Amino acid sequence: MEQSIDKPGKPPYGILAVLMIGAFIAFLNNTLLNVALPSIMKDLDVNTATVQWLTTGFMLVNGILIPSTAYLIQKYTVRRLFLVAMGLFTAGTIIAGIAHAFPILLTARMVQASGSAIMMPLLMNVMLVSFPIEKRGTAMGVFGLILMFAPAIGPTLSGWIIEHYDWRMLFHFVTPIAGVILLIGFLKLKDKKEKVDLTLDVFSLLLSSVGFGGLLYGFSSAGNKGWDSPQVYLTIIIGIVSLVIFILRQLKQEKPLLNFRIFKYNMFALSSAISMVVNMAMFSGMLLLPIYVQTLRGISPLDAGLMMLPGAVVNAFMSPVTGRLFDKFGGRKLAVTGLLITTVTTYYFSKLTFETTYMYMVILHAIRMFGMSMVFMPVSTNGLNQLPPRFYPHGTAMNNTLQQVSAAIGTAFLITVMSTRSESYGTELSASAMQNNMSEQQIAMNAMLEGINYSFFVATLISAVALVLSFFIKRAKPAEDKREENQSKTNDQLLKKLAKS
Repeated sequence: MEQSIDKPGKPPYGILAVLMIGAFIAFLNNTLLNVALPSIMKDLDVNTATVQWLTTGFMLVNGILIPSTAYLIQKYTVRRLFLVAMGLFTAGTIIAGIAHAFPILLTARMVQASGSAIMMPLLMNVMLVSFPIEKRGTAMGVFGLILMFAPAIGPTLSGWIIEHYDWRMLFHFVTPIAGVILLIGFLKLKDKKEKVDLTLDVFSLLLSSVGFGGLLYGFSSAGNKGWDSPQVYLTIIIGIVSLVIFILRQLKQEKPLLNFRIFKYNMFALSSAISMVVNMAMFSGMLLLPIYVQTLRGISPLDAGLMMLPGAVVNAFMSPVTGRLFDKFGGRKLAVTGLLITTVTTYYFSKLTFETTYMYMVILHAIRMFGMSMVFMPVSTNGLNQLPPRFYPHGTAMNNTLQQVSAAIGTAFLITVMSTRSESYGTELSASAMQNNMSEQQIAMNAMLEGINYSFFVATLISAVALVLSFFIKRAKPAEDKREENQSKTNDQLLKKLAKS
């Protein structure tokens, strides 16, 4: 498997296979944990606000480390980065499996995140370099199929394990698989890289960490503490100021940590905006639907996971199909169709009642995921296609960073919308409770249902914004690299002078 990924030719399928399996196991670990949170709360005696840090902490570490991946990908070999990433992920998984206190479990999750943060940008960069633009959509589609199986089987598998074993078995299940993948990578990955004269700007990394970390922490805390909490708005302000200084510093540097000049490529900038908006809307289904079915309808975690399964399977199997369609028709037709389906189905989710049938939710969620399968990979690939090859590491790092930020913002925003609307509607119901003969439990349940429906309606509006933006998508072609173009002109001029002499 001694293959080069820097020279055109046959794609390094061996390297890609090892990277994809590693990324799959990292994705699977995340989806396994979501259903386990109630069990962890009970076993480790922590409340909801505390246990959510297992997810928020993971996003924080990703948001802090991902900006540095552009530097790492340019500086080190795929082999070295993969072994470090998979080694950290495996170590974190082992520690989590033996954790008997919440701080240890949280630390283990952050160690896992430090490995996961490197894995995805690394894989995306290898794929961009390995495949020509006319085959890139199909390649990204196959990549999506493999990775989407993780959220497809994760919740159902997790529900089954928790019903029969301790929640630590989730980590014990992943540990040997991660260890085998690490061993395969050590034995098989043999790529080489020329020595690169690149130094890490530590101050930029510090600004990036404070900026992205502050934003993620602030928005993630808002759902629990409220937007008027000093801990929330001061952290967000510090994050914004640090980010502004970070961006200005990057624009002045010849070799920036994260290159914001890539936003001058209009299709990349547009794809980033659409992906962020859709990412925010997507969390309405991932967060609100499980709360509705388990809290208000009393459906078990296993049945809740099974309810999400058809939609996840549809999303997975559609990935290679949309990849081929992207190569043939481009991104706009797919994105417009997918976002129209997503917007309509999200609106129908804002009409949930206590009598909504299980099968109706299964079908509606599957159709919604079918729509989303036409959006993420085509839009993202179209934007990256416009970048010159030397900007690929910065493009993938930027995309992954913005996804983490939009995920945190979407989570906090929709939870806050749900809580605020539930509280206000609950107050209205309490005022008229004597007339309606409603008990406190009935008031609480009706208030939560109203909050969930209102959040889905807000998510519909968010999705509609992405739909409008998708009409401006054009098929992207690789932009002229000014540096290479100038070098080519200089070479031509030298050749002409030599010819004349």
